[in-house]
Amino acid sequence: MFNKIESMFRIPELKRRILYTIGMLLVYRLGGHITTPGIDGGALSDWFAQNQAGGLFGLFDLFAGGNFSRATIFALGIMPYISASIILQLFGAVIPYFERLRKEGEAGRKKITQFTRYGTVLLALIQSYGISIYMLNMAGQIPGLISMNPFAFQMLTMLSLTAGTVFVMWLGEQITERGIGNGISLVIFIGIVAQFPLELLQTWRLVRAGDINLLFLIILILGMVAVTAVVVMFTQAQRKIPVQYPKRVIGRKMVGGTSTHIPLRPNTAGVIPIIFAQSIIVFPSTLGSFFSDSAIVMKLNEIFNPGQPLYMIIYALMIIFFAYFYTAIVLNPVDLAENMKKYGGFVPGIRQGKPTANYIDRILTRITFPGAIYLAAIAVLPDILIYRANMPFYFGGTSLLIVVGVALDTLQQIEGHLLVRHYDGFLKRTRLRGGRRM
Repeated sequence: MFNKIESMFRIPELKRRILYTIGMLLVYRLGGHITTPGIDGGALSDWFAQNQAGGLFGLFDLFAGGNFSRATIFALGIMPYISASIILQLFGAVIPYFERLRKEGEAGRKKITQFTRYGTVLLALIQSYGISIYMLNMAGQIPGLISMNPFAFQMLTMLSLTAGTVFVMWLGEQITERGIGNGISLVIFIGIVAQFPLELLQTWRLVRAGDINLLFLIILILGMVAVTAVVVMFTQAQRKIPVQYPKRVIGRKMVGGTSTHIPLRPNTAGVIPIIFAQSIIVFPSTLGSFFSDSAIVMKLNEIFNPGQPLYMIIYALMIIFFAYFYTAIVLNPVDLAENMKKYGGFVPGIRQGKPTANYIDRILTRITFPGAIYLAAIAVLPDILIYRANMPFYFGGTSLLIVVGVALDTLQQIEGHLLVRHYDGFLKRTRLRGGRRM
């Protein structure tokens, strides 16, 4: 392994890309310590830990790398960009103009990227305004939280958080272009990983204090390794549909006659189904923090409290539904069949056109089911461990999927650079197959 790491820094271009990526991520982490003007970040962080850790804002804070709970200039993180990207993908499925842009190749992709940037700024302004109102309301519960005029605080918060989001988006794009890996995914990745040392330290203190049995901790670590291995397996899994292209004569040249495949994944939707489901199911608990005097709201809050059996069942069913829903949006069997037919490609034994589309759709439906069950199991795992097994730290769910997926994608890109320069990759007998960016 040390030889592989040494090989990475023997290639000038790869060395430059890795160092550039590390430098940009350090800039992001430094910006995460700059508090938004007019807010007592320490007081907000303490209140947040006691009241909102499991609500909608807890999910938001996960993607912001803890910046939201500390009220830094990166409090919105990259979530407005992710939300804008998802909205544009949904538009591509229902609005003909955006559907045409998706099919225009590089020119269409550039237009969609530009729309995504505009949408990011708009969503950041809206969300930062909502956060400023939320903070002003919280000032009555947290003494000394706001230390300036309310109107000036709103304007300054909107300006600071929107500028912070645009800067984080720019960092992510620069990493993608000049660094290694997908920049947006790495920004989320580093925010999640940065919390690991504190959780490990807290666990070690509990072990030393005797609150956690050492044998139980060893079994827990082995279980975590096994779960991580399952996540890697599903992330890399593919169902390959063979495709044959006939030979064609173009001018004086004979082209075609090649065999390839369409890689279908059991988890095509990535972490998006968990994000959709969690955003909806934590809404009652978030609503309960605002309307604590309402008996109906508090009853809903009690029913949908994390760790309750009904909560976990509904949560898992919603993830399964959104896994199929989002897969149908991002992967259209009819488009795949039409593109194959356009270039003369066919699946051996299957007629072109509608029969091919039905064949792909049938396979996709079958392999998505175990992928959806897997997503639901990974998402429910933290609730089982924290609320049923009294585990002192968070493991599983969205954070595990992001960390594993981004790590595999980055390793795949490094592997590609090493192989091009005739160095051995990280794995000798097998190669990392196509990783997926979030």
